[in-house]
Formats: sequence, structure tokens, C-alpha cells
Amino acid sequence: MENTEILNVTLIEPRFKHPAIFEKFDSLLGGQQFTILNDHDPKPLYYQLLGERGNIFTWEYLENGPEWWKVRISKKAEDAQEETIGEMVAKDYRKAQVFKKFGIDFCCGGKKALSEVCDKKGLDIHKVQAELSAVDEITVGSSVDFQAWDLAFLSDYIINTHHRYVKENIPFLSELSLKVARVHGDHHPELVRIAEVFSGIAADLSQHLVKEESVLFPYIKELVSAQKNGGSLPLPSFGNVTNPIKVMEMEHEGAGEDLSEIRLLSSDYLVPEDACTSYRILFKKLEEFENDLHQHVHLENNILFPKAIELESQLK
Repeated sequence: MENTEILNVTLIEPRFKHPAIFEKFDSLLGGQQFTILNDHDPKPLYYQLLGERGNIFTWEYLENGPEWWKVRISKKAEDAQEETIGEMVAKDYRKAQVFKKFGIDFCCGGKKALSEVCDKKGLDIHKVQAELSAVDEITVGSSVDFQAWDLAFLSDYIINTHHRYVKENIPFLSELSLKVARVHGDHHPELVRIAEVFSGIAADLSQHLVKEESVLFPYIKELVSAQKNGGSLPLPSFGNVTNPIKVMEMEHEGAGEDLSEIRLLSSDYLVPEDACTSYRILFKKLEEFENDLHQHVHLENNILFPKAIELESQLK
């Protein structure tokens, strides 16, 4: 029988809310569901559930504020648990081009199943699957196999390649977006909003990189060292590696959503006829920045982070 129980979490003491929800979810059989009722958007619960239980559930808003939020959480049947978009790209990065063609986020939203994304975006899943299958039939060339890389080396690669790119380009893009908005904003008001959104991206990513370089990546390197040298497992202040990873993934998703807004505001970086050279450079660099972030987040969300979680588990 289908489980349709409503769990009113407003009646639960705050520190017991998430444990009660997890206990209820864990008691479900595949195909069963329950509904939570809350007085604010429980989106952080979604990320926690995804991080700790994986892609084994569906999340459906039945009511979405402003006073009450009602969400139906269903546990997938074992035979219905699809490979996630991130897992597909981790196995074969060429598939990222297919997802990009259809406007599917393969990095920040990589933990979602293809059927879920296609349903939300109104895409023909059979058409997407056909193009993904066509990629499988193409002989793989000498592409870089990031999956085989040592995690410490991969961490350094991300810092030296993608973190460096972000740090070098944020000041330039921040200044340029403000300049173009000031000159062309009267006739193209979307440029003012683009400058505002990028300012937020710049601030958030700058803090994000510091946290990765000073906390998460050094711990991952300690895990690698413990594995190689047979040393003891380091005891971090944050508990276990899933905790900072969940924070990083939430911040990745935020940056991805902001860049998607910029892409929408700019009509896919379409330059108008009256655009000056600075205007054209801005759109070209914003698209380049977005592409770099996709590769950057893919390496972390779909390869580095899952392997770090697995390594820590093996060492315990």
C-alpha cells in the first residue's frame, strides 16, 4: 500500500527535525512515499538527503509557500534508480557536449537523473538518449582520463587550472560588466542585472575557493597520504568529509544557477547590433567563464568528491 503520511515538521523540535525525516525515509520500501509540511522551504534537506542517501528518491513540491511548504518524498524502487547525469559524464566526458546542447546542467545539477531533468525542462528524453548512444559508438581518442588520476594530483590540477582561471578573470569581468552596464544600460537594462549577478558570483566564488584550498583539499591530500603510507586517519574538526563537500556542492549549484540567469538575460550571449567592442568581449568572456566553471565543477562534484568520500570510508 502506498504510504501518504504527512509529517508536520513544525511540531518537531528543530534539532530533531532532520533525524526524524531521515528515520521516516529509511523506513520506506521502494515505491513508498511520505509528505513533509514545513513553514519554510526545506531545500537544505534535499541536499542533505541527496548527499547522505544518494539519488534514490524523488522530491516534489506540492505547495511552495509563502506560508506553507509541502513536499512529497518518494523512495525509488531499486530497479528504478537511474544513473545520474554526473555519473554519465564522469564515465565519458564527451557526453557533456550533448547535455550542453540541450541546456542540461551536467555539473552543478549532475546528481539528478536524466528522466527527472527532461521532464522538468520539457525535453524529449528519447532524443537525448539517442544522441548519448551515438557518443558511445564513437571510438574514444586520447582524451584525458581524470578518473585514473591520484586525488592529490587532481586537487592540485583543479587549483592550478580552474581556481587560477577564476581568480585571474573575476577582477576583469567585474570591472568590464560594470563598465558595459554604465554605458549601454539605458538601452539594454538587462546589462545592469548581469553586472549585479556577476558581482554576487565573484564574491561567492572568491570565498568558496578559499574554503576548498584551506580546508577541504588539504584534508583530501591527508587521506591520500594515509592510504599510501599506512598512517592513521586524520581527525578533522568538521566531522567527516561529506560535511564540507555538501557545502561546496550547494555553493556550486548556486553559482550554476546564477550563470544560468546570465545566459538567459543575455539570450545565450547574443550580441546586439549596437554592441561596442567591450560589450562583445564581455559576452565572449562570460561564456568562457561559464564553460570553465562547468568543467571545474564536474571534476569536483562527479570525480574528486565521490572518490574522497569512498577513500575516507575505506580508511575508517
